[in-house]
Amino acid sequence: MRGLLCLPLLMLLLFLQPWETQLQFAGPRCRTGPLDLVFVIDSSRSVRPFEFETMRQFLVGLLRGLDVGPNATRVGVIQYSSQVQSVFPLGAFSRREDMERAIRALVPLAQGTMTGLAIQYAMNVAFSVAEGARPPEARVPRVAVIVTDGRPQDRVAEVAAQARARGIEIYAVGVQRADVGSLRAMASPPLDEHVFLVESFDLIQEFGLQFQGRLCAVDHCSFGNHSCQHECVSTFGGPRCHCREGHDLLPDGRSCQARDLCNGVDHGCEFQCVSEGLSYRCLCPEGQQLQADGKSCNRCREGHVDLVLLVDGSKSVRPQNFELVKRFVNQIVDFLDVSPEGTRVGLVQFSSRVRTEFPLGRYGTADEVKQAVLAVEYMERGTMTGLALRHMVEHSFSEAQGARPRALNVPRVGLVFTDGRSQDDISVWAARAKEEGIVMYAVGVGKAVEEELRQIASEPAELHVSYSPDFGTMTHLLDNLRGSICPEEGIGAGTELQSPCECENLVEFQGRTLGALEKLTQNLAQLTARLEDLENQLATQK
Repeated sequence: MRGLLCLPLLMLLLFLQPWETQLQFAGPRCRTGPLDLVFVIDSSRSVRPFEFETMRQFLVGLLRGLDVGPNATRVGVIQYSSQVQSVFPLGAFSRREDMERAIRALVPLAQGTMTGLAIQYAMNVAFSVAEGARPPEARVPRVAVIVTDGRPQDRVAEVAAQARARGIEIYAVGVQRADVGSLRAMASPPLDEHVFLVESFDLIQEFGLQFQGRLCAVDHCSFGNHSCQHECVSTFGGPRCHCREGHDLLPDGRSCQARDLCNGVDHGCEFQCVSEGLSYRCLCPEGQQLQADGKSCNRCREGHVDLVLLVDGSKSVRPQNFELVKRFVNQIVDFLDVSPEGTRVGLVQFSSRVRTEFPLGRYGTADEVKQAVLAVEYMERGTMTGLALRHMVEHSFSEAQGARPRALNVPRVGLVFTDGRSQDDISVWAARAKEEGIVMYAVGVGKAVEEELRQIASEPAELHVSYSPDFGTMTHLLDNLRGSICPEEGIGAGTELQSPCECENLVEFQGRTLGALEKLTQNLAQLTARLEDLENQLATQK
C-alpha cells in the first residue's frame, strides 16, 4: 500500500521543491526491486546546447530517485547521433555520485539521428551480461528509456521489435520535434503507458515524475484479477503475462498460443521461413540452393570481386531518397558473398567533394558492411562525378585501401549511382577507369543523363547501364545487377586464385608448351623441305 501512495506525494512535492531535489527526496520513499535500466539519449545536432543541458539535469534528477545498487537498480547510459557511444555500462558504477559525474562530463556528439542503430546497440551490447546486465534466467526486468527530439534517419520498427522479443521493455520519450509514429513503432505495448510526448525540454520533468511513479515496488500480480493463462510476472510498469516455452502471448495480453518461430524471431531467411515445432528452417525458390549460412539463396559465391560503390550525395537527391539509396546498396550487399577472401566492398560518397565512407579492406562480413552503410551521413551540395571517378581510380582500388594485388587477377568493379548531370567533366576519368581494367556500371535515377551513364559504363552499355525513373522503384534493377556483378553469373565467372606453381598448373603448362613445340617442329620440317625443293629447281635451270 505504501507504494501506491508514492505518486500523489510526488505531485505535491512538484510544487514545493526544485526538480533535482524532488526526485532525490522521492527516492527513499519509493524503492524499486532489481532492475536493469538503460537510458538511450539523443545527442544529435538538432538538440541545442541548452536543451541537452536540460536533458542532463533530467537524468541526474531521476538518478537521485532510484534505489541504485548491485542487487537493486543497475543503470547504464548511452548517447547516439550518427554513431553510438556508451557513457557508462550497467556494471560500471554502483554509486549515484559516480554516475552523476559521468553524466555531467557528457559531450554531445552533434551529428545525425540513427535511433535504430542505438536500439541495436542497446539490445546487443548494453543489455549483455558482459556489460553488467543480469542473466536472463535471473528474470530481472530490462528497461530501455529512449529520449529523442526528432525523426530517426534509419529504420526503427524492425530492430525495436527484435529488442522487445528479447524481453526489453521500451519507453519512448519524444521531445518537441519528435515523430509520434516513430515513437509508437519503438515502444512496448500498451502504447499509452510507454509513449510520452513532451512539448519542450523544459517540461521533460513531467515524464520523470510519471516514470518515477512506475518504479514503486508493488506486487501487481497480487492486486485484482490479472487473468493470465499461464504466468503473471510483476514488473515495475504493472502486471505482465508470460507464456511457457514455445508459446507466444496473444494481443489480448493474457492468452497464449503455440509459437510460429518465423513470426517471432529474426530468422533472416532470404526467401521463405517454415516453422517446425520449436525450430524453423529456410527454403529457397525452385532451382536455387540454400547456401552454407542456412539462410541465403543464389548468393554470389564463386570467384572474387573488389567492388567500390560511388554514391551521389548531392542536394538534388534529398534526405528521404538518400535513405532509399542506402537501402538499395544494402540489397546489393545481400546477394554478395562478403569476406576477406571473397567479395570486398568499399563505399565512396560524392557531392561537391568526395569522401571515402569505408575502404575495401575495412569490413569482412555483409552485416558489418550493411551497418556501416546505414550510418553514412548525407553530404548534400553539388554533383562532381568526375572528381569522384578520379578518386576511385587513384585511391579506392589501391592496395593501401584493401584492394588485392593485380597479380591475383581479382576483378575490379566500380558502380556509380547518380540522379543528375555532373557539374564537372567525366570523360577523362571515365576512360581512365576502364583503361585501368575496372569494370564500370552506371545506375541512373530520375534526371540522370543517359549520355553520361553510357560514358561512365563499360561496353556493352546494355549490360552495364541501369535506369529507374524514381527512387521508389529502384528495386527492379537488382536482378539485372545480380546477374552482372555476381562472379558465377557475370564478369568474374570461373575466377580462381591459383598459384602458377601448383602441380596441376605446371602439368597443364607443360602440356601446352610441348604441344606448341611439336607443331613448330612440324612447320620447320615442311619449310626446310620446300627450301630444298626450290634449290633443286634453281640448280636444274642453270
